[in-house]
Amino acid sequence: MPNPFIKIEDVSLEFCMYGNRAGSLKEWLLNKIVGGGKRHSDLRFHALKNFNLEVRSGARVGIVGLNGAGKSTLLKVINGIYLPQTGRLEVQGEIIPLIELGTGFDIQLTGRENIAFNWVMLGRSLSDLKRLERNIIAFAELEEFIDMPIKYYSSGMTARLAFSIATAVRPDILLIDEIFSTGDERFVEKAMTRMLELVDQANIVFLVSHNLSLIERIANRVIVMHKGEIAGDGLGERMLPFYINDIVHGEERKRELAQPRAAHG
Repeated sequence: MPNPFIKIEDVSLEFCMYGNRAGSLKEWLLNKIVGGGKRHSDLRFHALKNFNLEVRSGARVGIVGLNGAGKSTLLKVINGIYLPQTGRLEVQGEIIPLIELGTGFDIQLTGRENIAFNWVMLGRSLSDLKRLERNIIAFAELEEFIDMPIKYYSSGMTARLAFSIATAVRPDILLIDEIFSTGDERFVEKAMTRMLELVDQANIVFLVSHNLSLIERIANRVIVMHKGEIAGDGLGERMLPFYINDIVHGEERKRELAQPRAAHG
């Protein structure tokens, strides 16, 4: 198979935040008090705006940005969860997404049944599942609980199972988005070791994280995102200081300057 690559050309994705659609008594009273009974208009915003990016085999791309910059949206577009409204996306290679792990689980099904269900949803073969199922269960440390409905699992158990399913095969393209928020410290360390092994094996890696030391450790290219666009693209030694000084501190300065005006109306 030819070398994996990702090409994004002029991709835009707009979301709509609906204003005041709840219709509750509390909403009505608040509108009467502070809004004169008028409905707020819907707010539309660009999660990605005329976004262009090309990534070839060997790239380890770290993506940094403030909350709402479009980082997670970008990974979901690459993975096919979101479809671009405009522009063109071309992806060659099998993707392993470490994004919102466990969201596809059915809590009424057992751990074993969820393994099979998620495996098929990821487009993997049942012959591979038969070969790897025992390893998936063992890595998740759920041998005693695997035939129990996962509605009885703790959040840590669910996270272990989701991570073990997602990382059971070698990826062409690995997408990682802040995955180590749940689980005991010992398992997080074990999962980090496996993730780094996958990073070494993958042809292309995208890593979204607020952990800049992890970005610095893994990435050979860093993209700074801001308001759905690329604000900077280059080596981490230049991009990470730019992100801290220009984006993070720049937004802090804007908020500080805005406070006196807000206070005096």
